[in-house]
Amino acid sequence: MARKKQNSNLPSFDELIVPTVKALIDLGGSGTVEEINTKVYEIAKIPDDILQIPHGEEGTTIEVDYRLAWSRTYLKKFGLLENSSRGIWALSKADIDVTKLDHIEIVRAVREQDKPAQPKIKTSKTSEEELQQEVTNEVDNTEEWKEKLLNVLYNISPAAFERLAQRLLRESGFFQVEVTGKAGDGGIDGKGIVRVSGLLSFHVIFQCKRYKGSVTPSQIRDFRGAMQGRADKGLVITTGTFTREALKEATRDGAPPIDLIDGELLCDKLKELKLGVDTKLTETIDIKNEWFNNL
Repeated sequence: MARKKQNSNLPSFDELIVPTVKALIDLGGSGTVEEINTKVYEIAKIPDDILQIPHGEEGTTIEVDYRLAWSRTYLKKFGLLENSSRGIWALSKADIDVTKLDHIEIVRAVREQDKPAQPKIKTSKTSEEELQQEVTNEVDNTEEWKEKLLNVLYNISPAAFERLAQRLLRESGFFQVEVTGKAGDGGIDGKGIVRVSGLLSFHVIFQCKRYKGSVTPSQIRDFRGAMQGRADKGLVITTGTFTREALKEATRDGAPPIDLIDGELLCDKLKELKLGVDTKLTETIDIKNEWFNNL
């Protein structure tokens, strides 16, 4: 894969291979892409400024996550990982000894495994191209529609984005959802109530941030201060991202919890709830000439 030269502190995909295995071991052997990536950031001690570097000019994926997709692909080809159609990645063996893993050997073995033993025959796709295609399927295919959707959201009015958040919460099971945004209200844009299992109810205050930047820990603290004594939980919805410190601040021990929805998760929820997003299945027609020839 091509490596970016913009920052020498960016770990290469092969350097992230062993941390990926360690992350899955820490997670009990399986995890979502988000869980695995977050754990790798911690294990590899990747600083926040590196985690803000995007893949491509305006991609929804950060460069580190793109490289982690390559790491998982190589580990899968090597036989150490497997993934389900539901997006869960898991270790294929329970007794992996990470001290014996060599990322250089893993990369070499994967690149060698598909090479023909006979004299080289020209094929339409090389092994490296197939790996590229697999990573592209995981990252770029989803990134394209999310990038288009986020561009739409960036261009609607703040009031429209607040109404979208209201609709999203209603469709997700909230009731008495109101948009209450007022100047000087500490950034609170609305409130609602969510009921769990028909028994417990929680009052939730939400804030909408429609921009491309990253929400910082100080913004989370300011929002928490505004919600004190007014709700059981807080919710911040943004089209951007959250810094790692903001994620920690949102779940800080002893402080009222705040849930976070970033641009990528927002796109997933809008797709899941079919709010402004339609999923179309394309029918492929295959004519079987041999069948007709055998009549």
